[in-house]
Amino acid sequence: MTIRLGLIILWLAWCAAHSLLITRAASGWIERKGGAWPALHRLGYVCFSGASLLPLLWLTARAQQQPLAMPAWLVPVRMAGGLYALIMLVGGLWAYDVQSFLGLRQWRDFRQGQTAAPPLFQQTGILQVVRHPWYSGGIALLWSLPGFTDVTLLVRILLTVYLVAGAWLEERKLHHTFGAPYRSYCQDVPMLVPWKLFRR
Repeated sequence: MTIRLGLIILWLAWCAAHSLLITRAASGWIERKGGAWPALHRLGYVCFSGASLLPLLWLTARAQQQPLAMPAWLVPVRMAGGLYALIMLVGGLWAYDVQSFLGLRQWRDFRQGQTAAPPLFQQTGILQVVRHPWYSGGIALLWSLPGFTDVTLLVRILLTVYLVAGAWLEERKLHHTFGAPYRSYCQDVPMLVPWKLFRR
């Protein structure tokens, strides 16, 4: 029980740090510092997130766990979830500027003395059916992975809540950045579940 509680606390700390580092307050503080800080913000965030995630995954895998029996009918559901997650991932790769997402473009522009390009409001490809394909696909991936145990069930629930909260925080930033056009977009395209596809 102590190990399980410790894991939950560590996951909660990771989720909190991961979210706080890209809030508008944190981004504004970085912008005010100037110099290389804004250019390194996204790249440093991505590196920190990945480096801090690996030990957590290792600790979770090493923890003593009790396997959970899953009904047979969940197998095709999990497979469909995995396929959906893949579609969302690939669709996002086509729609997003991956170099900007990783922070590589910002750092390169800074080193070349170029002004960072303003963010673009995109509605192409997968973004025509769901506003946050990577958050949506991430949730589907969490529940389609094998290895259900008492520990991984808690982690999946926690990360699902975290991804929904992350999408909501991202929404606030996008509303602030793009204003009325984004509000209009939100009325036409669902945030996480592309349910309007089933109405066509």
